[in-house]
Amino acid sequence: MAVQGRNWSSFLRRRKRVERPAPSIIAPQSRPADTTELQIAPDDPIIAYFQHSSGAVDIEHLKLDSPALEAMRAASVRLVVPLVSQGELIGLLNLGPRLSQQEYSTDDRALLNNLATQTAPAVRVAQLVRQKQVEDQARERIDQELRVARHIQQTLLPKRLPQFPGWQLGAHYQPARAVGGDFYDFLELSDGRLGLVVGDVTDKGVPAALVMASTRSVLRAAASRLESPGVVLGRVNDLVHPDVPPNMFITCMYAILNPVNGNLVYANAGHDLPFHRHGSSVVELHARGMPLGLMPGMEYEENMTVLAPGDGVLFYSDGLVEAHNSRRQMFSFGRLQRLIAEHKETDAPLVPYLLHELERFTGPGWEQEDDITLVTLQRSEEVMAAGLARHEHDDKTSDTGRVLLTQFTIPSEAGNERIAMRQVADAVRQLELPPERVEKLKTAVAEATMNAMEHGNKFQPEVPVTVRVYASHAALSVGITDQGGAPPDMGARAQKPDIEAKLANLQTARGWGLFLIENMVDELHVTSGEHTHTVELVLKLTGGNDGDDPA
Repeated sequence: MAVQGRNWSSFLRRRKRVERPAPSIIAPQSRPADTTELQIAPDDPIIAYFQHSSGAVDIEHLKLDSPALEAMRAASVRLVVPLVSQGELIGLLNLGPRLSQQEYSTDDRALLNNLATQTAPAVRVAQLVRQKQVEDQARERIDQELRVARHIQQTLLPKRLPQFPGWQLGAHYQPARAVGGDFYDFLELSDGRLGLVVGDVTDKGVPAALVMASTRSVLRAAASRLESPGVVLGRVNDLVHPDVPPNMFITCMYAILNPVNGNLVYANAGHDLPFHRHGSSVVELHARGMPLGLMPGMEYEENMTVLAPGDGVLFYSDGLVEAHNSRRQMFSFGRLQRLIAEHKETDAPLVPYLLHELERFTGPGWEQEDDITLVTLQRSEEVMAAGLARHEHDDKTSDTGRVLLTQFTIPSEAGNERIAMRQVADAVRQLELPPERVEKLKTAVAEATMNAMEHGNKFQPEVPVTVRVYASHAALSVGITDQGGAPPDMGARAQKPDIEAKLANLQTARGWGLFLIENMVDELHVTSGEHTHTVELVLKLTGGNDGDDPA
């Protein structure tokens, strides 16, 4: 019979009397129906006695103050052979009285001792195998729970970035574990305003993910009925407080943007202060308030700022600023503020720029300590004017009166050219272009984006392609920028491919892309810098080629 774990158990079979001793091992997981379970307390002295016994123990003559010993006697146990492996008591052989009423002989005891010597290692191996099976099952169950939690969390994050003329949004989420406690959200409100949410649950893993999902749902419901960010956070706090586990709370920043005039109204529940960049200055957006879930009945201060053309705001979680390098130095708020001030829009967008700086700071082999969330809001230098098609300018395609319709980045992964194609089509819908012109523009955008991802960024997902769409009354321009610098042969005008030579394998199959792009648009411009390469596609909106007779 096996004895294991902290709750020592002895299982005894009530046996018929037999002439020869019939030892048995009865394991807890397979105890026959007619056995009796005896609990042996961890501090029962009989455990230490059995562990140091060198052979069979006669229960009848044993003198110990032991409840387990009395229970064994009551169950008619006469002889116990301890099973000891590597100094550890792992089981017992329990025998009742002999049928002949004679005592167990010396030969009987020697046989039992030899049996115990051979049985103990086998029992130990069986216990280890069973323990591993239990651990494997538990690990698989945890892995399955993590997969489900990760899937739920991914479905809750925004699938796309909202599109507002004259505004650009960026977002990045990087959990420290399989699932995390950070979250962000965009709420397109019924009056045309945009709600922005960034939050952080003070924990990681599945518990934090569950609290995050609950808080997000409650916040969305409150925001749909209440207009004030401060009132929304107060309502959310009261609703989540009863259900938040002890020693856990949620920091959250909630802001509402009016895209028409640039007003940004915000309230803060103990979250890291966003940075507002205006010109060369970068300031924090202050608003007081306790984290959500700590105590009910809290009020949240509400403030407002105005985002002028060219202004930007960064919302973030503390996983960025509290990251440490190998010397245990912290990335810090001051470093982040300085980097925002030094960033130029002509460089990489702010999110990949900050991630690159974080990588430089932490160095190789960095183990992420906390979830990282970044959300950027940027107002273009020029605001989209009503009636763009009737804008009063001459018919020259120039930067005068040019307006940024949209700007976005996509990872350099095959298939993402379709994302670029759809977002560009959505951005130019207000221009009411002829359907055939839109289809040709989409084809050109997809081909140029594929070239940028493949040849410029070498299909490295972490290196993004940036797409910017501008419009004036005279022309529409789509700029597609990769991080590959100047290719050796992209400065020349596309040459018409020699079809017969390609079919005869006398020329490479490449060479169609640039030719196709140039024949889908009115103008094609290629510019390169030290680290970037941009293909600009131009469609004339007044007096341009309709595309039916390409040059």
